[in-house]
Amino acid sequence: LLPLDNLAGLALDKDRLITCPSVHQERARGGRSRVDCMLSGRCGQLPLLQQPLPPPRYASSVASTRTACGRARNRAQCVTRAAGGGAYLLDYGAGNVRSVRNACKRLGYHLHEVKSPEDLMRADKLVFPGVGACGQCMEALKDQGYLEPLREYLLAGKPYLGICLGLQLLFEGSDENGGLEGLGIIPGRVSKFEAAHGRPVPQIGWNTLDTRRPSQLLDGVGDRRVYFVNSFRAAATPENKEWTLATTHYGGDFISVVQKGEVYATQFHPEKSGQVGLDILDNFLGGVSQIASHGASQDAVDATPQSSPAARGERLAKRVVVALDVRSNDAGDLVVTKGDQYDVREGGTGSGGDVRNLGKPVSLAERYFKEGADEISFLNITGFRDFPLSDLPMLEVMKRASENIFVPLTVGGGIRSFTDENGVAYTALQVASEYFRSGADKVAIGGDAVDAVEELQAAGGTPSGTTSIETISWHYGAQAVVVSIDPKRVYAADPDACPHPCVRTATRGPNGEEWCWWQCTVQGGRVPREIDAVTVAKGVEVLGAGEIMLNCIDRDGTNSGFDLELINAVADAVSIPVIASSGAGCPQHFSEVLLGTNASAALAAGMFHREEVAISEVKAHMHDSGVPTRLR
Repeated sequence: LLPLDNLAGLALDKDRLITCPSVHQERARGGRSRVDCMLSGRCGQLPLLQQPLPPPRYASSVASTRTACGRARNRAQCVTRAAGGGAYLLDYGAGNVRSVRNACKRLGYHLHEVKSPEDLMRADKLVFPGVGACGQCMEALKDQGYLEPLREYLLAGKPYLGICLGLQLLFEGSDENGGLEGLGIIPGRVSKFEAAHGRPVPQIGWNTLDTRRPSQLLDGVGDRRVYFVNSFRAAATPENKEWTLATTHYGGDFISVVQKGEVYATQFHPEKSGQVGLDILDNFLGGVSQIASHGASQDAVDATPQSSPAARGERLAKRVVVALDVRSNDAGDLVVTKGDQYDVREGGTGSGGDVRNLGKPVSLAERYFKEGADEISFLNITGFRDFPLSDLPMLEVMKRASENIFVPLTVGGGIRSFTDENGVAYTALQVASEYFRSGADKVAIGGDAVDAVEELQAAGGTPSGTTSIETISWHYGAQAVVVSIDPKRVYAADPDACPHPCVRTATRGPNGEEWCWWQCTVQGGRVPREIDAVTVAKGVEVLGAGEIMLNCIDRDGTNSGFDLELINAVADAVSIPVIASSGAGCPQHFSEVLLGTNASAALAAGMFHREEVAISEVKAHMHDSGVPTRLR
């Protein structure tokens, strides 16, 4: 057996990795990490070694050669400049920076880390993945002494790729966080999208680019969709037209890519945009200095979009989300399972049956990425409440999943304040931060959200500023916070006598009732609360949540289709995106819910895990039914 130190550069089976006791501090009985044992289901040996990974390429300003088709590159390994040059990544403490590193690593590039302001001026190229809230980002840059060196780097015109906030901070200012000044590189101000019926804010999902002029950065993108998650955007104006490389349509056109000389920035996330995003990163790191538009004529700068949004079908795609319910089975292994109305044991609760085992979480997630899932959600349905924060099993799942999955990842379960077995207390923000650093893009909050809305009601509708939703949203942005609601249907004979908002239902109750409402539950559906789903949804929006995952206990595991009445009631009551969940059993169910409600996405689990229906079948049906769909 080799110590783990000797395994650097070798590809390991991520679902069977076991920590060697000789090089890892003992954290559990037997000298093995609880995390690694739960992920592997085996102890006492290391997995077989597979082929070695290729050596990393060091991205530099050396131009790469291209064939006539514009895609092939010189794959010879580059070397960094002797003076410490090369490509650097600026991590000021943002959210999921790990995904940017993993995407570059997947392409074979090594990015140096900016550790001091002086590193900024050493860099030949700079990648700045700004993730989260604009105000928090600016404060962090100031506190760490990066703000002015970053401005100097940009004014020098050195190669730069900003992502999301890395684009917005280039403007003169932003309305986010009550208003703040930007770097002042690009004329204009960043403002919030206006929500409208059927057009929620944040914009979350896959949209297209309308290029204004040729650019090697966007070479090969065409009409393929890229992943956006933003509440704020910059408008294209005559003052910033020389910067505007591409726009995107969402209730109106906004700037999605900027470029001047070798300074680039994208509003979307290339590291979360699948293969097209990897191509864009490769275009920048592999030789962006040869960009065709570097010397673009004024005619190209003044060009209008090359085609209209309507002509190219440029609308935000409806998303297909795959959920993986992860828990430990009776042997202590982490497995993906699926319940019927939240019961995950074979034969039902009390039967003595085993926990349904539908596969290993990382391997299944990688399969769904390859098959075209738009997002993947890991939902931890085992407590692990007493584990030290660094030993939470789902952290390792996120780290390993993010190595080879380049679409958004959500993690839910246990995103709350807690005290571990050693008496160490952690806040919900600390827990969420650890998940973001481990590869998650969004965190899902469940029962704590119900508590928070009840507290909001008791305070007369005034937020306290201390709930998990508020603290995480302020630090990382509303788009990073998903609230998972678990309601069950309750029938009412007289809506006027019911204290909850009721809807007339096409499915009569046991006594012929024509009205119903949906009661929220907590603790995996086991404990009902005297508050309804619509009220909770409206409350979490006030508190700063950016998205709702709307489950339905009555439909879970039934394969009978989504509860359209529930989804309409909630989606029509809020202006943030709603993910429809529970009940999917065939492709038609996705088209029905995405055409028949204002849901932004639809989620399924069991039918994909059991390979009853392929993701491609679902998307083909959606596309044929007229639902905007990401097909590649």
